[in-house]
Amino acid sequence: MRRFAPALIGFACAAAAWASPALAYEIDPLTRQPLNDALTVRVRPQAVAVPTANASLNAADPLASTVPQMSAIPRETVAYGGPYGAGTIVVSTSERRLYYVLGGGQALRYGVGVGRPGFTWGGVQTITMKREWPDWRPPAQMLRRRPDLPRYMKGGLENPLGARAMYLGGTIYRIHGSNEPESIGTAVSSGCIRMTNDDVTDLYTRAKVGTRVVVQR
Repeated sequence: MRRFAPALIGFACAAAAWASPALAYEIDPLTRQPLNDALTVRVRPQAVAVPTANASLNAADPLASTVPQMSAIPRETVAYGGPYGAGTIVVSTSERRLYYVLGGGQALRYGVGVGRPGFTWGGVQTITMKREWPDWRPPAQMLRRRPDLPRYMKGGLENPLGARAMYLGGTIYRIHGSNEPESIGTAVSSGCIRMTNDDVTDLYTRAKVGTRVVVQR
C-alpha cells in the first residue's frame, strides 16, 4: 500500500494511504526543501500481526496486537511547577512535549510531533470529541490542492490519525496517533499534535471531553 507522508493544508494535519501513481516531491522554490504539503509518497510493507509491548492499548481492541510502535521518547512522570491545575493538557511546541498535569507538583510527559515552521500555533482549546481508530476525511483546503486524494479513509493501521483522536474546539486540529512513529519529536505536521499510538491511547484514557488544552509556542 502506498502511504502519503502526513501534512495538510492550512489547519489540516495528516494524510492518507491511497493506491496511486508515484508522486514526486514538491520543492519549495526558496528553500529548495521538500514541502510537507506535497504529501510525498512512501511505500512500506502492509502491517502484520506482531507481539507488542503496548501496555496502554486495550486488550479487547482488535487492532491492538498489530500496532508496531513504541515511542523513542519515553513517557514519564516528571516534576511540574506550572500554573495549570490537575487534568490540564499543556503542549510545549518548542520542547515537542505534551504534559498531562497530575497535580501535586507532577505531570506525565509525552513526546509529540508538532507543526512545522509556518504551521505552529498557540492558544487554549478544549477537547470536544474523542474517537477510537478514527476515520479520516481530507479537508476542503487539502482537496483543492490534491484532488487525487480519497474523500474518505476508514480508521485502521494505515490511517494517519492512528489509534485515537481528540478533537480540539471547533477547529480541525487534533491530538491524535500516527502511522509514522519515527516522526514523534519532530516538527512535521500542519498544526496537529501527533503521538505514538501507545501514548495517545494512554492519554485518551485520562483526558475527558471538556479537558482544557493549552498550546504554547
